[in-house]
Amino acid sequence: MNMTLKILRVIVLAILVLTAVIVIAVNLFADRAVRAGIESAATKALNVEVSVSDVSLSIMSGKLVLKNLLIGNPPAYHHDKLLVLKNAEIEVNVKSLLSDVVNIRNIRLNGVDVMIEQQGVSGNNLQDVLQAISDDTEKGEGKKLHIDNLEISDITVKVNMMPNSGQAEPVTLMLSPIRMTNLGADNKLGTAGLAGEIVLAIANAVVEEGIGVLPTDIVGTMTSTLSKTIDLGTRIMEGKEDIGREITEGLRNLLKPAPDKEE
Repeated sequence: MNMTLKILRVIVLAILVLTAVIVIAVNLFADRAVRAGIESAATKALNVEVSVSDVSLSIMSGKLVLKNLLIGNPPAYHHDKLLVLKNAEIEVNVKSLLSDVVNIRNIRLNGVDVMIEQQGVSGNNLQDVLQAISDDTEKGEGKKLHIDNLEISDITVKVNMMPNSGQAEPVTLMLSPIRMTNLGADNKLGTAGLAGEIVLAIANAVVEEGIGVLPTDIVGTMTSTLSKTIDLGTRIMEGKEDIGREITEGLRNLLKPAPDKEE
């Protein structure tokens, strides 16, 4: 009897150890796969290098955490990065990971630093990335996403002007939190499309809050590009009727003449 109990204990212990090894291995390889997928899709969508320093996926709880997501600058700009995202927390419906449409309850992006670098009279790095998004029509690959709620908070934007602008120090904007709901409602939104939507939302906030602070050439050019991108509708803004309407109204307000100041 004692020998039988010892054998059973050994078997149970072996099963527990094997289970632990499998769980660790699955999470390890899942982390790598998710990281590679995000970097590849975002790089394709934005046409600049995108990297993530740390990815942690808990399959049991359905929680994904990203640390230090970096969006590179287009060629010919001085700074290496256009955008740094310090922390992202994503809550996923685990069962949906095996289906064609992944259901995401919440995405919280916190700590976003954007460095806008002016080049020429009206050109800048964010403008170039926006143009790449509007030119990219192939966003139909891979799993589709449906997102109940997406929030972006603690957004700091620094704008480096041209040397001859008379503005030596960067202009700093602290953007209000951004919230989007019911993204990908028609099951057409992919990871690349999501990356594009996030950059578009931030760019729109820069335009809206940069009025009267940033040069009119920068604001005007970005407004024009945002208008063209929004007109693409099914490519970028699919399943995002509310935010699309808000952005369109915001752009319309930008084109209104400023009221005369009282003497």
